[in-house]
Amino acid sequence: MESQTMTPVTEKDRLWDKAGGGAGVGTALGILALTRVGQLVMIWWLGGATAEPRSVWDRLLIWDGGWFLRVAMDGYPRGYTYDAAGVLQGNELAFFPVYPMLIRFGAAIGLEPATAAILVAWLASIGAAIALHLLGTSLYGKRAGWALVAICCSAPASVVLSMAYSESIFLALVAGMFVAAHRRVWWAAGMLGLLTALSRPTGAAAALALAVAAVLAVREIRRAEGRIAWEPLVAAAAALAGVPLYLGWVAWRVGELDAWFKIQTAGWGTSFDYGASTAAFLTTTLRSGDGWIPMSVALILLVALAAAVVALTGRPWLPLAVYGVVAMILVYGQAGFYHSKPRLLLPVLLTLLPAVVAAARARPRVAVLSITAWALFGLWYGAYLVTVWPYTL
Repeated sequence: MESQTMTPVTEKDRLWDKAGGGAGVGTALGILALTRVGQLVMIWWLGGATAEPRSVWDRLLIWDGGWFLRVAMDGYPRGYTYDAAGVLQGNELAFFPVYPMLIRFGAAIGLEPATAAILVAWLASIGAAIALHLLGTSLYGKRAGWALVAICCSAPASVVLSMAYSESIFLALVAGMFVAAHRRVWWAAGMLGLLTALSRPTGAAAALALAVAAVLAVREIRRAEGRIAWEPLVAAAAALAGVPLYLGWVAWRVGELDAWFKIQTAGWGTSFDYGASTAAFLTTTLRSGDGWIPMSVALILLVALAAAVVALTGRPWLPLAVYGVVAMILVYGQAGFYHSKPRLLLPVLLTLLPAVVAAARARPRVAVLSITAWALFGLWYGAYLVTVWPYTL
C-alpha cells in the first residue's frame, strides 16, 4: 500500500486490472457469493424460530419490494392518494423509476414479476461487487478492492442486496460511475450518473460528485493541453439532470411543484429537518432507550459518523469525499424511520474507507479474521431484521 494519507496508487497499480483483472474479479464475485448464500442460510435458520412462518423467498419480497412491484406492473398513479378520511397517504410516486422499469422488462420477457424483481436485484449485486472491486483497486490497490467488496456486502444492512430493494442497483451504478470517472471514460460516467440519479434521491449526491470529478478533469486537461474538454462537462450535466427530471415529472403529473416531497412526508415521515430528528433519536436512545435494535442503530450512526471523519482526514479522492459528505447530510439530516438509516448509509462508501485501507495494509491472516468477524455479525444482524424485527427496513 501507499502512504498513510490514502493517496491514489500509481499508474502501474492501475494497470493491474488489465494484467490480471479476471482473477481479481472472480475473487470479488466469490466473496459476494459467500456473503449472499451465508445470509440466506441465516434468514432460513432464524425464520424457523419465528411465530409467523414465512419462506425465505417471501421475506426477500417484503416492505419496499411490494411498492416496487406495484410500480412495475401497474405504473405510477396520476395524483395524490387519500384514505377514507381524506388524509394524504404515501403512494408509488415516491419511488424512483430505474428499478421498477427493469422489473417490468423482466416481466415483459416472460418472468414472474416477483422473480424478475429478485433476479434484477441479484444481477445488480454482481455488478456492484465488480464495480466495488474495480473502484477499490483503482484507488488503493487490489487487496483494498477485495476488502471493499467484503466489508460492504456484509455490512449490517447488506441484506437489502438480496431483496427486492433498489440498493443493489444503486450501489452498482454509483460505484460504476466512480470507476468510469476515475479512469476518464466520460460517456460511461455520464450514462451511469444519470441512471444513478434516476434510481434513488441520493443520486443527487452522486451527480454532484461527478460534477466535481468533471471540473478537476477539465482543469487538468486545460493546464496540460490548453483546451477545454467538453466530455466531462456533458457527463456531469447528464447526471445532474436526473433527480430534477424525476421530481419535475412527478410535479407535472400531480399538478403541484412540491408533490414528491408531500408524498414522501405523508407516507414515510421523510422530510429534511437539518438533523433535528436524528439528534433527538440519538439523545433519547442513548439516555433512556431500552430496546437493543434502537441502541444498535444509534451506535451504527455514531460509528459511521466517526468513520467518515477518519476517512476525510486521510484525504480520499475528492469526488468520493464529496459524494460521501453530501449523502450523509441527506441521511442524517432527514426525519423518517430511524431503523432505515443503516440501509441508507450502505451505499455511502466513505464510511467504509478506514476499514478498507486498514484491511489492505494488515497481514492477510489478520485482515481475513477481522473481516470474517465483521461479516458474521453484519450478516446475522440483517437476517434478524427481516425475520424477527417486525418493522420495515
